[in-house]
Amino acid sequence: MLRNIAVGVDGTPASLAAAHWAAEEAERRETGLSIVHAWRGHPRPGPNIPLGRTEREWAEQTLLEAVGSVRAAHPGLRIDEHLVCEATVAALVAPALKADVLVLGSLGLGALGGFVTGSVSQRVVARSERPVVLVRARRSAADEHLPAVDGVAPEEIPRTPYRAVVLGLDVGHPCDELIAFAFDAARRRETGLRVVHTFTMPSRPVSDPSETAGPVASPPPAPGPETQAAEERAVAAALRPWRDKYPTVSVTEAVTEGRAAPALVHATKDAGLLVVGRRTSGNRPGAHTGPVTHAVLHHVGCPVVVVPHD
Repeated sequence: MLRNIAVGVDGTPASLAAAHWAAEEAERRETGLSIVHAWRGHPRPGPNIPLGRTEREWAEQTLLEAVGSVRAAHPGLRIDEHLVCEATVAALVAPALKADVLVLGSLGLGALGGFVTGSVSQRVVARSERPVVLVRARRSAADEHLPAVDGVAPEEIPRTPYRAVVLGLDVGHPCDELIAFAFDAARRRETGLRVVHTFTMPSRPVSDPSETAGPVASPPPAPGPETQAAEERAVAAALRPWRDKYPTVSVTEAVTEGRAAPALVHATKDAGLLVVGRRTSGNRPGAHTGPVTHAVLHHVGCPVVVVPHD
């Protein structure tokens, strides 16, 4: 049974864009939407609180305006609103546990400020046990679709084809939740799925310590056809059961030698959604997003889904 989509709002344009994206996703999934606003009381109200208003009153108005905007655009959508007096990260992670997806804005000036180390959105991504979608400011429903032909009215934009979904796949740590999310997103949008996998060649082993003192280091070997073919076979094997489960989804595969982040940024220039993973296990203490996920959150313009997995 599908659960609600949850979205955090803070009164910024980015969070409002996230709320409308979340509403579109809830309609695609035929489920409800939970809109959450977190606030904390302080001895002295912050500079963003208008004179004569309490922090609670301002929080109530912020939530009311977000809910009103979404309801006006999506009159048939079931919406639950939640005003939470709690630290923002905890207030957002908690509803995510009860939702299929948590959606956040990306370039706001407030509590959900942009994709920078230490921001609320980054910390939520690193701690959430559910997929988190990050939506940049000024994203609209039209951005999810390919450019409309001349003569198509704005209200007809949703009828134009969706842009492709891109999946960043690491065959060294394949994850069912990650692949399933990407295939399901493409199926619901009736669009194609681009799977991007990169690999690096191992460095040439140094048997003689004196070799490290040379003025010119030997470059690593170039990928040969055998290595390329082996990586392509691994990708095909990882995707085979999902192709069978989602036969209507058209899949293209890009397997290249190099770094993952630049390849994903390039692949998403005209995409509607990027799906990447975040490993929750490993030897590092604390919560982390991983270097590839951290990089794409800074540089990819389309909405980014981060799926946690073991």
